[in-house]
Amino acid sequence: GNKAAVFPLQLLGYDVDVINSVQFSNHTGYPFGWEGKVLDGSMLGTLVDGMENNGLLSHDGGGGIGNILTGYIGSESFLRAVVSVVNKLKGYNSECRYVCDPVLGDMGKFYVPEGLVDIYRKDVLPLADVITPNQFEVEQLTGITILSIQDAQRACCILHDLGVSVVLITSIVFPNNGGSNDCNNASTDLLMPTSNDSIGMFASQRQYRSQRDSYQPLAGEQSETEYTDEQYILYTPKLAGQFTGTGDVCAALFLGWTADNENDNKNGDSSLAAALEKLAGTMQAIVQRTATAAASTNQPAASSIEKAKIVQSRELRLIQSRDDILHPTRKIRALRVQCDADKRS
Repeated sequence: GNKAAVFPLQLLGYDVDVINSVQFSNHTGYPFGWEGKVLDGSMLGTLVDGMENNGLLSHDGGGGIGNILTGYIGSESFLRAVVSVVNKLKGYNSECRYVCDPVLGDMGKFYVPEGLVDIYRKDVLPLADVITPNQFEVEQLTGITILSIQDAQRACCILHDLGVSVVLITSIVFPNNGGSNDCNNASTDLLMPTSNDSIGMFASQRQYRSQRDSYQPLAGEQSETEYTDEQYILYTPKLAGQFTGTGDVCAALFLGWTADNENDNKNGDSSLAAALEKLAGTMQAIVQRTATAAASTNQPAASSIEKAKIVQSRELRLIQSRDDILHPTRKIRALRVQCDADKRS
């Protein structure tokens, strides 16, 4: 997780204080398992206390935490400890942003105890400024099965109501191209994927009236309500293979590009759309480079050693993708989705 997240953040200019929730010899996808230890909640508190004692949590002490990023958390005790840490850091800096990747599972399968879902809903999401779940995780957190764009909108509305300002659904696969969509600003064909070989990314940002100086509602959207949800969808081609760490990279890059949006605003762009387009371009480049490098070993493995080599060949080529992170392309365009409050109810 942190191996995938820290390097992109450092390239984007962030000085990262790293706390590993686990210290493993390798990620858990290798055939011979792994060795190492899991950090418990009390140890997390101890580490943060040490930072606090040395003035590293306070702006007055020369430190100060501007952003928090969390990913895989495998136990209830550690997740509750994270809640305590986030509250403490926000106490030192009310502008500190919490970006939460609520790792629960994927493809209908949980990676963590199912009891964590309620803790995320009740305790974590109300503290989070940005969340980056996948489709399965959104469905677990909201109780909504996402079969269409309208479902994604309804799910995001629930998450916004819990207190989350920005929601990025990192991967959505619509059955039969997502069905109909009666609440968009463009034609249905423009907002739906052109084939079943596409993966959607859906971003939603809730802006309250005091925050909407630069926001321009679409025709037909309500502009006098207490808040407006600005939403975009974007599609990228599916690439064959499974690559560990893509979610961690995605969350880290989205943190960086949503925090540093001054240039996008100067250019008249939506900062949310710009972040989404940069994210799609860079992730596509990283995964494509990794898939190309792994192609030579993409053969049936007869032994565990061969299987381990295949897994190793699919380690993300982050170092080789340095320029893609520093200079993201925006070839894949985000499509604006109209989102009137009455159409989300």
